[in-house]
Amino acid sequence: MTTDPSDAAQALDIALRAARLAGQQLLARFEGPHEGLTAKSTSTDLVSDADREADETILGMIRAERPGDAILSEESGEAEQGTTGLRWLVDPLDGTTNYLWGYPQWAVSIACHDDAGGLMGVVHDPLRGETFSAVRGGPAHLDGQVLTLEPSDDLGQALIGSGFGYDALRRRRQATRLMGVIPHVRDMRRGGSAALDMAWVACGRLDAYFEFGVNAWDVAAGAVIVTAAGGTVQDLPTGPEGAPGTLAARPGLAAPLRAVVGAAAAGID
Repeated sequence: MTTDPSDAAQALDIALRAARLAGQQLLARFEGPHEGLTAKSTSTDLVSDADREADETILGMIRAERPGDAILSEESGEAEQGTTGLRWLVDPLDGTTNYLWGYPQWAVSIACHDDAGGLMGVVHDPLRGETFSAVRGGPAHLDGQVLTLEPSDDLGQALIGSGFGYDALRRRRQATRLMGVIPHVRDMRRGGSAALDMAWVACGRLDAYFEFGVNAWDVAAGAVIVTAAGGTVQDLPTGPEGAPGTLAARPGLAAPLRAVVGAAAAGID
């Protein structure tokens, strides 16, 4: 089923307004007392009332304006199954640990998919006042600026982002893989927000990003934005970490980085 362009435009408008409103709410709580703090998958995988409030705001706007769409949210799970063929993927606060510790690297991520995949994506950074957005087919934008990635195949000069999961064994294996990648690149960065990492690939602050064990809501919006900026987004097969991965890169870097990331798995026990 082909998505009507008006649906894509409406989804983008809703996502932009919802992300900015949720961002205002998160800013109001940032560096304040943490309320309703609980653990999810592990004792280090946390959620707070700030996450929940932002989630309720975003889902409330989607339900009010697109009542037939499916919704998958990190905090609410599969909220609605949907009847329209569109499915929202929402991470109301990507980088919760950063947020709770006052570390300024977190974002609101909202994407919408149709039968063909990523239709629209928005990543909003409330602290910097930056909003990355795109509809499938491009262009990608950082606020009013069009994002266009220049190609490069020089992996040795590339600045690469990555991240770690919450499970201790997976984190150890991810760190081992990174040790195999570092000698082949300029340097590595670990920001703690997959959504921002991918948005920063789209605007050239990172040359590429890869991570194993991310969830769909972590990278769905960023994938649309990177692709619309001319970059490449690929799935990585399940490795010793026990989960598949995601790779995003400027044009020309995906193949050499994928080969190095794959070879680095040999050192993982």
